[in-house]
Amino acid sequence: MQFLAWWLEQRLVLSATIIAAAVLVNVTVGMHVTGFALILRSMVPPSPAPAMRALRIARLILNVTWLLISVHAAEIGVWALFYLFAGCFPDVESAFYFSGVTYTSVGYGDLVLPNGWRILAPIEALTGILMCGLSASLFFAIVSRIRAVRLVGKQE
Repeated sequence: MQFLAWWLEQRLVLSATIIAAAVLVNVTVGMHVTGFALILRSMVPPSPAPAMRALRIARLILNVTWLLISVHAAEIGVWALFYLFAGCFPDVESAFYFSGVTYTSVGYGDLVLPNGWRILAPIEALTGILMCGLSASLFFAIVSRIRAVRLVGKQE
């Protein structure tokens, strides 16, 4: 009977963790896509602009960089707040630190999640890797668009 109670408890903990992971991943992706859309709307003109000068290109890339860092920091914050409210860490600093090193896949290992929540760490790391890849694709798209506009301008 004791084994059955333990087994049921383990299943409930795993189910709660998987549900939390699904919600956190959905919120993270939703935040990233929203941030991505706002960056595209505010930074990249809808129609090809005349060829940009080097300083303007540098400023655009720098602005996009800081906006993306802000989006990633907010996503890290969502995971950190979950860890804090779930009682995984005793203070805000520890929760944000753990979330930051996990999201970025640095993974120092000096802080770990308590039993029952540990599966969230690799899920957060995988989510962070995917969101960083999506951010890299934005840089590629912006540079490709600038290059295409310059090539069109040279042909005219």
